[in-house]
Amino acid sequence: MPNPNNKKVAVTAGLRGASWQAERMTTPFSSTPTPLTTQDGQGALGVLFSRGGERKVVFIMHPRELVVTHYLVPDALDAGWACWVQGARSIGNDLRLEHEFALYDVAAGMRHLRALGFETIVLLGNSGGAGLFAFYNQQSVCAPEKRIGKTPAGRATRFEFADFPVADGIALVSPHPGQGVLLMNSLDPSVLDERDPFSVDPELDPFSEANGFRLPPDSASYSAAFIDRYRVAQRQRVARIDAHARALVERRQAARNRLKSTGAKEDRALAGHSPIFQVWRTDADLRCWDTSLDPSDRFVGSLWGSDPFVSNLGSVGFGRLVTPESWLSTWSGLSSNASLDKCAAAIEQPTLLIEYTGDNCVFPADANSIYEAIPASSKERHRVRGNHHGQALNEGETSGQILAGNHLGRWLQDNF
Repeated sequence: MPNPNNKKVAVTAGLRGASWQAERMTTPFSSTPTPLTTQDGQGALGVLFSRGGERKVVFIMHPRELVVTHYLVPDALDAGWACWVQGARSIGNDLRLEHEFALYDVAAGMRHLRALGFETIVLLGNSGGAGLFAFYNQQSVCAPEKRIGKTPAGRATRFEFADFPVADGIALVSPHPGQGVLLMNSLDPSVLDERDPFSVDPELDPFSEANGFRLPPDSASYSAAFIDRYRVAQRQRVARIDAHARALVERRQAARNRLKSTGAKEDRALAGHSPIFQVWRTDADLRCWDTSLDPSDRFVGSLWGSDPFVSNLGSVGFGRLVTPESWLSTWSGLSSNASLDKCAAAIEQPTLLIEYTGDNCVFPADANSIYEAIPASSKERHRVRGNHHGQALNEGETSGQILAGNHLGRWLQDNF
């Protein structure tokens, strides 16, 4: 049962936590790396894992990382499927990540797999991969002329000319609601000045004892009134950053328009400028510090650990360094198109959702909303003990990765 007074704290879950255990890949297999060229002329890389002769393949991808040794690869192989793990064009660097153009990366992988003769392709979106694949699926099943024509920053997508092969099934594992919604829920709204990471409105400070905070391993206890003010202020901060990002885009576009007639040096410089800005204090989801909110098996802390003063102000965190375009497309909970809230309604293929009960990134209410929004006539959901990457919550427990893999393997065999 969930324990709001749990004295354990969350441990930082890095990418290593998403990797398979070496002993699970002892049966012979081949791994074939393949460079891809996208329809818009960019490059991406994928790796095909196979034991030979498969006609069905699981496609794993994340918008920002290439997790070649993903822990569910062994389960796909054990189920008799091949597994394709791919990176987007901006592996390890989300500074310029626009989800609209990452769809061209997904499509390149899809076309490659179809060209190899795979008859059945299941998209497996883990964590941030869920929003990417839900967005891709939405656009792939949409009539070309009705697809999104511009990015949130106003750049033409040319989706009406895009070749987006449709997947046969979708699996979502620890799926958060989308990078933008995730960040909006984690954004510290007490920031008074975006240029000053230490500026604080004490009435909204989530790490003030006066507002209910307690140092981990103790759980905070925020009042309903504070939570309501806080969530409104989070949306307001996102809106302010959105306005700043749009102003930067408009300033550059205005210079480009003037340049056509003036040729002025100052307009040429401004027209070529790609501004970059910082977004501080992005690890302040109240549910991470007050485990009585949307209770689960999670420990006190966030995906980045149990010290909010490090994770909220340190160099590592979601959306820490962005361009106006990447902020609006990827990290804005108001402007991004890549959210389950906007895209789940287009999922009509057989669907599997696996959530972890001790997740500090995806909370029960998030998983409920995602599952309820999926209209697929064939869908199933499983809750497994584990943290965001499925690692065991207590020593001696069976890893959630193993249990999730069992569900995945059976679902693949039963539905395809």
